[in-house]
Amino acid sequence: MGFSSKQLRALRREVDERKIRTRQINGRDLSYIEGWHAIAEANRIFGFDGWTRETVETRCVIGRETRGTFLAVYTAKVRITVFANERTVVREGHGTGDSHGSSPGETHDLALKAAETDATKRALATFGKPFGLSLYLADHGHAGARHERRASGSPRYRPPPTALVPAAPVVLSEKKPAEELPREAPKQVGQLSDGGPELMRAVQTGASVLAHDLPRRIRDRNHLKFVTDQPCLQCGRQPSDAHHLRFAQPRALGMKVSDEFTVPLCRLHHREVHRARNELAWWSKLNIQPFDIALKLWHQSHERSGEITAEPA
Repeated sequence: MGFSSKQLRALRREVDERKIRTRQINGRDLSYIEGWHAIAEANRIFGFDGWTRETVETRCVIGRETRGTFLAVYTAKVRITVFANERTVVREGHGTGDSHGSSPGETHDLALKAAETDATKRALATFGKPFGLSLYLADHGHAGARHERRASGSPRYRPPPTALVPAAPVVLSEKKPAEELPREAPKQVGQLSDGGPELMRAVQTGASVLAHDLPRRIRDRNHLKFVTDQPCLQCGRQPSDAHHLRFAQPRALGMKVSDEFTVPLCRLHHREVHRARNELAWWSKLNIQPFDIALKLWHQSHERSGEITAEPA
């Protein structure tokens, strides 16, 4: 047994009900936890340097266009490696993701991210209940309810809780000057993703970041059009795709980061950065500060328009 007694207790503990989300698929309720929460739980239980995640394989199984609307479906295989004392535990998971939209780059990007997130959660779920394993069990009751079984005999997901008091969110208001923020606030925000330093800089510059688990994600089509009109940051070629900096906000199932955090990349380098295991290292190797450039482009595009025409996600 490689896990410590503390880790074993954590792996036996049920998932926090406040972290359970629900959506409808084919007329039935599906309960799940979000990908960022599964990763946060892995960091908490195994340690930030106690586990690794590797995307072993990705495949586009469907990619087509119909009257200007693009559809993409991806499958992914992810390998989780946990270092427990002198032992190494390896688990794998497969996942799927789909997306449709008017931009081929965004459509494929969203579908690929969703597949990787799904595969990651399935691999982590094999370690225990904090990663949503109990959501797959037919005999797991929730709020007095029991799961039903499908006609095939496989368990259905259980419905979400009917009466829960959500935790009050702690918001770092973008109108509040950086010097008035408590000293611990940047540290808390920085812990939400791998891009801690960038997120702390976002707080200081007034970008929209929440200390709660649901960050504000702005959708602004005019700004994305402005970004695609710029030359590629690496080679200067045009046209460009609007690449969303994945480390700028916590990951969520099937959701990009806010459109504030986008930079122009040609199709070749856009694909290359998505294949990179560590996006921050990819940018560092090029000696480019994408976060600063993204914020500069955001201010430039809205200085031109004179107002922010953003649509909340």
